[in-house]
Amino acid sequence: MSAGEGLSQEEAFARIRLLRSPHVGPVTYLHLLGRFGDAVSAIAALPDLAGRGGRPYAPAPERRIHDEIAAARKAGARYLFHDSPNYPALLAETEGAPPILTYRGDLSVLAQPCVAMVGARNASAAAVRMAREFSHELAGEGWTVVSGLARGIDGAAHQGALAAGTTVGVIASGIDIAYPPEHASLQEEVAGRGLLLAEQPLGAEPLARHFPARNRIIAGLCLGTVVVEAAPKSGSLITARLAGEMGRHVMAIPGSPLDPRSHGCNQLIREGAVLVQGAADVIELLTDFSGAVRSSLREPSQSWRSDLPVVEEPADPADVAGLLTTAPIAVDELIRQSGASAASVQLALLELELDGRLARHAGGRVSLG
Repeated sequence: MSAGEGLSQEEAFARIRLLRSPHVGPVTYLHLLGRFGDAVSAIAALPDLAGRGGRPYAPAPERRIHDEIAAARKAGARYLFHDSPNYPALLAETEGAPPILTYRGDLSVLAQPCVAMVGARNASAAAVRMAREFSHELAGEGWTVVSGLARGIDGAAHQGALAAGTTVGVIASGIDIAYPPEHASLQEEVAGRGLLLAEQPLGAEPLARHFPARNRIIAGLCLGTVVVEAAPKSGSLITARLAGEMGRHVMAIPGSPLDPRSHGCNQLIREGAVLVQGAADVIELLTDFSGAVRSSLREPSQSWRSDLPVVEEPADPADVAGLLTTAPIAVDELIRQSGASAASVQLALLELELDGRLARHAGGRVSLG
């Protein structure tokens, strides 16, 4: 395990344990660190804090974390924490960015400008060829192509990029799991010649609920996302939507209206995505007139770090449960309606989430879970 700059082994272990504990997601994790100052103290306080909801609570077992770290060491993987100087800057700007990633490969590839390329798993032969050619040309021009190592467009994007430069693969399983199985050798090549990233713990299988979380990382790493071919209800469109919500550019390659696999891209273009027909179009959109990568994009959503509570004297939790329904509401609105302080409301939400009764949504909204 790499503890990162200025992070003790004890604190690194506690951070992993905190994030693996029940009902602790990225936002809750950051609030706990903000409230208690470090993960060691947060872990010690968790049973009492969560127990206020009336249910017994136990953090993730230490043995489980020891086993995970041993598996990471065996797989040649390392941990990347949210406050590491090597944590990707664009991803850090996004709401709910993963506090801890595991990785294999070279983090420096993220210093190059990154562009995501996604699309259908059952892609047409023409689309697969287009993805391979697009990514080959982008990599040859110094861009890092990011995709999800899935069948179809993702695999072609990685292959094309590796033939001319480098690539980043973001997977929905633990970093020691190859999925789909036929991409095991490609995943190894990505890790060996580029960078492989995972948010899920070692040994985690790629469950359906993990893929939208994976998609937000793909979009968050990049200045823009290119959709090559996609059906109207597909994971690729989720990635594109997330990219748009982050203030990043969304691009799509048009296709025949007779092919259902083109309907998603055509829909994106109709809704405002930029139509691209070659890698040159992508580069033109993401660079300025001098050829330099644009330093500013459209207004992004609020950074997760800006929502961190200031460590202050403990407050009593506000009575906000009665204000919540299954419909998401902004935390700011809860503070206004309750008349309580922001710290009291955040503490109440923290207790509800640890009790499994709160769900968090995009845009800093919450609802009953």
